[in-house]
Amino acid sequence: MNSTSNFIESLQDLIVQVPDLVQFLIVGAVAMVPFLEGELAATLGVWAGFNPVAAFAVAAAGNFLSVFAVVTFGSRAREAIIARRARAKAPVASGGAVLVQEQPDSVAGEPAKPESKGRQRFRRFLVRFGVPGASLLGPLALPTQFTSAMLVASGVSRRWVLLWQGIAIVIWTGLTTLVATGVLALIATA
Repeated sequence: MNSTSNFIESLQDLIVQVPDLVQFLIVGAVAMVPFLEGELAATLGVWAGFNPVAAFAVAAAGNFLSVFAVVTFGSRAREAIIARRARAKAPVASGGAVLVQEQPDSVAGEPAKPESKGRQRFRRFLVRFGVPGASLLGPLALPTQFTSAMLVASGVSRRWVLLWQGIAIVIWTGLTTLVATGVLALIATA
């Protein structure tokens, strides 16, 4: 416990040297990084001496902001790809005859590429648990940014993804904030 206590004291000493606003920006920036996310950012904030509610709020906001960016850009990219494919398959008038353009990446008479095993597994998971389950259970295996990108790429509504990812971020960040606060209290009493 002594080494953990020393680590937390060192972290608190380091954070005190940074202006208050920058301290919150650091926690928010950590929350935006995949695999670190709101959970580790909230823990960092609590152990650095922030009020747990403030650490939770900043970490959850930072994590949600990054998910919002992924969902927004991912949705736009998907829409652009679908529009391009629709234009590629659209009939083209050519001197009285109507020709159908083929997709440049496929060969006539050749079937489309089969889905990868990972994509098939994700689709089965999505069908089985739905967007709420994928959002709530996804952080156990993948960062929320990755899960959000896969959900949007599979055609799930942008709003639905943002709603459930927001709920998942609040739950997971809240749980880890409580655990970090409890661990800090245990260390302080030891």
